[in-house]
Amino acid sequence: MDPDMVLLECEEHMHKTIDYLKTELRGVRTGRASVGLIEHVKVDCYGSLTELRSLAALSTPEPTQIVVKPFDPGTVVNIVKAIERADLGLNPQSDGKTVRVPVPALSGERRKQLANQVRNMGETAKVSVRNSRRQANKQIDTLEKDKSQSLSEDQAKKLKDDVQELIKKIETAIDEMVTGKINEISEI
Repeated sequence: MDPDMVLLECEEHMHKTIDYLKTELRGVRTGRASVGLIEHVKVDCYGSLTELRSLAALSTPEPTQIVVKPFDPGTVVNIVKAIERADLGLNPQSDGKTVRVPVPALSGERRKQLANQVRNMGETAKVSVRNSRRQANKQIDTLEKDKSQSLSEDQAKKLKDDVQELIKKIETAIDEMVTGKINEISEI
């Protein structure tokens, strides 16, 4: 394996981790309405589970309300049931054509729980990034020992330093994302 490929693979895995964390954080409830809160809810309709965003137009006309306009009005009942079952603490209301989802203010206790949940998500992402570093360092060691590869000890050290530098950047980005989300949750 090419030494540059080791770094590229490591970087790619780390960016996938960041993207996954962004998606997860979007689904964490804050004090204001966000379509990210319910867009991934699985709705049982047409004989299979389908994400809500594929079945309806989602919008937030007010800071405390999400409006769901199904493409097929026949799916309204299924959408209401799916949102209720998603255990998000939301109570959807239907008028037959659209579904309105009021987003109530969070209690102090619930804010603390969500902040801890966000911190845990950040820690999980950091563990994944560190595992990528460990795997990259193993590959670098293997390349250094393999005499058919012309990777000197200095080059291996430089490559490991590059991986470590990448880790620092990614962990800083993770910390910023987590802090931003916790601040968003803490806003009243």
